[in-house]
Amino acid sequence: MTLTPLTTVAEAAAINEVMAATWGGQHIDREVLRALAVSGNVPWGALADGRLVGYVLGFAGVDEHGLHVHSHMLATLPDRRHAGVGYSLKLAQRAHALDQGITVIRWTFDPMVARNAWFNLGKLGCVIDRFDRDFYGAMDDKINEGDRSDRCTVRWELARAPGPRRVPAGSRRVEVPVDYHELRRTDPSAARTARDRVAAAFEECLAAGLVGAAFDRATSSHVFAGEEDLG
Repeated sequence: MTLTPLTTVAEAAAINEVMAATWGGQHIDREVLRALAVSGNVPWGALADGRLVGYVLGFAGVDEHGLHVHSHMLATLPDRRHAGVGYSLKLAQRAHALDQGITVIRWTFDPMVARNAWFNLGKLGCVIDRFDRDFYGAMDDKINEGDRSDRCTVRWELARAPGPRRVPAGSRRVEVPVDYHELRRTDPSAARTARDRVAAAFEECLAAGLVGAAFDRATSSHVFAGEEDLG
């Protein structure tokens, strides 16, 4: 596998192929992808045997803390998942941001999806510092259609080496289904109840000044703690 910046119109078309395989039907205009590339917001791709098998796409953002990269999309082809492609792409994005003098990357994810929570919090060492119910409104892709688009926002501090954080004993835990998408398929009512419960718990934790600092795979739980207490 080779990691490479994606800057051409042909590569924009390849990004859309991966996007369609992941979410179904979605695409980004190639003109937008081209504009991102030439404005310093270069998408990065993973190539295997000359074929694009994954990509990460973000753009510069500004909030009350200053400049950061907002990482909008990370996707790999279905047959390349769980093979380290996504992790490698995030490291490429991290290195590119640091080369540009940017030390923070932010993005959103669905807190109900345990594997993504582990990736973001456990493998990369991000923290959750925001949560919004129905962040994107109604979505029509094959993964999210018919579901409320709750999203938490993570902050990835790039000066810190990637990896899990140490959290103090007695931290607040918020359990999520081991496989939320399967629960939606087999018991939609239970899935809706679980989403409401998790949303309320996230709101309570963040209002108390805690951040989501880890994910415990043994109990499928988000772990919240005071940021000043983290290792």
